[in-house]
Amino acid sequence: MMFRRGSLVILSGVAGLLAGNLFAGLSLGFLICLVWQYRILKNISKFLRNGGEQNPPDTPGIVNEIVREIGFLRARHKQREDKLTDHLSRFEEAIEALPDAVIIMDANGHVEWANEKASEYLGIRSSGDRRQRLSHIIRQPELLDFLAQTDKDNPRNSLVIASPVNPDISLEIRITRYAESSLLLVAGNVTDIQRTNRMRKDFIANASHELRTPLTVISGYLEAIDSEANDISTEWQPRITQMRSQTRRMQNLIEDLLKLSRLESKPSADLNNEVDIAELVSVIHDEAQTLSGDQNHTFTLEIQDDLIVKGDQDSLYSAFSNILFNAVQYTPSGGVIDIRWYRTGTGACLEVTDSGEGIPAEHIQRVTERFYRVDKGRSREKGGTGLGLAIAKHVMVQHEAELKISSEPDSGTRVKCHLPAHRVIAVKQTSAAGN
Repeated sequence: MMFRRGSLVILSGVAGLLAGNLFAGLSLGFLICLVWQYRILKNISKFLRNGGEQNPPDTPGIVNEIVREIGFLRARHKQREDKLTDHLSRFEEAIEALPDAVIIMDANGHVEWANEKASEYLGIRSSGDRRQRLSHIIRQPELLDFLAQTDKDNPRNSLVIASPVNPDISLEIRITRYAESSLLLVAGNVTDIQRTNRMRKDFIANASHELRTPLTVISGYLEAIDSEANDISTEWQPRITQMRSQTRRMQNLIEDLLKLSRLESKPSADLNNEVDIAELVSVIHDEAQTLSGDQNHTFTLEIQDDLIVKGDQDSLYSAFSNILFNAVQYTPSGGVIDIRWYRTGTGACLEVTDSGEGIPAEHIQRVTERFYRVDKGRSREKGGTGLGLAIAKHVMVQHEAELKISSEPDSGTRVKCHLPAHRVIAVKQTSAAGN
């Protein structure tokens, strides 16, 4: 190509020399070269503007190699783009096939994409609501609070709300932060599960109420019979004692079931009262000492008394008393029970540690299940119903708190109730507490 342009310039110079004007001839040659170069560059520009889809222009020399390499790069890029588009299309088809509503948002809660179920369950349309803030579309306070707490250190795992489109549908909402600047909201239909849970709760509550009265009558008659011990034959006295013991156990079970039923039916509004945990724990500590009786347990009490918790006092009393009374029941005479209430980096914690028999590792994950007992015989002997830790776990979940149990056989048990920072406020003047 350089040879051709050089030849053209030389020929133009010779022509100008023959015509008597060398400069004009050379200028004409350079002008022709520039026009030729412009046409080549224009063809290359057109080729690039068309996305490299047409055949590359026929250009001489090194320019031709550059153009062809650009064409190859364009072709490879197009293949990758087609493959990515195909993967994205298949991903969207897979998300559309899910039974759950899926919404992708940016870090500020603006909708970027949503599947069809999002429209059915939440009224969010991927096309019409794109770049709209979710809080401007759905105005349910519970959902807005749940969305706001995703930035906190200990966010709630899920939230159950009524569908804003159809109130008869119950939705379990989960929000996950990913890629540092995006949020993924998944809403599943849990209507059947909620209905089943309501039926179970209603049955337990109704059955417990129905059993409570006849058990009270039976207990009264047995107490009256037992008071006339002199008129009862020696053969029947142990039988009467056993019947009274079993009746008391049934009454305790009914009371725990009713307590659990009341806790489950408490509205969330009751969970925002100010509760003085230091005072509450002191009361429970005194009751635990009374329950210990002549077992000579050693209690240590360490309380940070400037911490107030937003919650329900009766529920927290039920949880903490069950934990501490369990420690009393399953710690041998002369054992040690430590009680601590203190601030942590992410909230506040009630910690109860005993020197009891401990819990084998295979049972720890299940001890908070209803009616689960590590040693059924020992639990019945001590009057346990198998509901104490289940009640404590339910109260902790209600208060967005965490219940942790650690234990080893023959080394005692430690139970921690960790309440999140947004439920803990410090308003009292700190003073020493302990005995």
